[in-house]
Amino acid sequence: MIPDTTLGPVTLAPTVPFEELRAGNLGVRLAVTADEIDAAQALRFRVFYDELGAKPDAATLRSGRDRDRFDHVADHLLVLDHDIADDARGVVGTYRLIRQEAAARIGRFYSADEYDLAVLERFPGRLLELGRSCVDVAYRSRAVMQLLWRGIAAYVFQHDIQLMFGCASLLGTDLDVLAPELTYLYDQHLAPEPIRPRAVPDRYVDMRRLDPASIEPRRVLAGLPPLIKGYLRLGGFVGDGAVIDWQFNTTDIAVVVQTELVTEKYYRHYAR
Repeated sequence: MIPDTTLGPVTLAPTVPFEELRAGNLGVRLAVTADEIDAAQALRFRVFYDELGAKPDAATLRSGRDRDRFDHVADHLLVLDHDIADDARGVVGTYRLIRQEAAARIGRFYSADEYDLAVLERFPGRLLELGRSCVDVAYRSRAVMQLLWRGIAAYVFQHDIQLMFGCASLLGTDLDVLAPELTYLYDQHLAPEPIRPRAVPDRYVDMRRLDPASIEPRRVLAGLPPLIKGYLRLGGFVGDGAVIDWQFNTTDIAVVVQTELVTEKYYRHYAR
């Protein structure tokens, strides 16, 4: 999805942050300054464009920032390395969080470019869209992903969220190469119909690429990106249909997580 680079730095929305959660030198909390959001956008640019091959337009390239209008209504979850700094200079991971009332300020969720979200918008509970997740290459570990999920759980707890969703990406756009992953996700983790978003018709890619009997589920699961595996460990489901994002060099899937299924250890930690 093409970023809107006509927008300048983000002005913070009036969200009350939860208390920072720590794990040694690392901490997770919401951004509280415009400089911290700018650091998250710079990290996103380095990962999505420099590392993973997304194609920037001229304004994005000049700014060295991945940003769009949804950044202005979102909360930005950060992982900081306090051995580097306690402020924007220490940002090593980020996740963008968009609550239902924040999306209403724009008129839609970010994922609506790729998925029909009508079934989710009818869900009788509060929604949270997750996206733009990335971690600096030097910090990609299970411990950092767990810290991000602890932060998400704290945010969910604070705002009484019942359903989380968003787009997750498989790197590349070759559907033959990605056929085992797409087939496995559809066959093993398809969302129940009442919470199953479907790719918009003009971008719909059938995920049923192979006979499910021809794939080895455990091997395919082991090879999935850590972010998608994290969603699945939390009891997550996938929507119907994948979407190719040519700009970002990815094939996207919709992921849905009912927060009542989120691993209890995250809630126990925050409730204490």
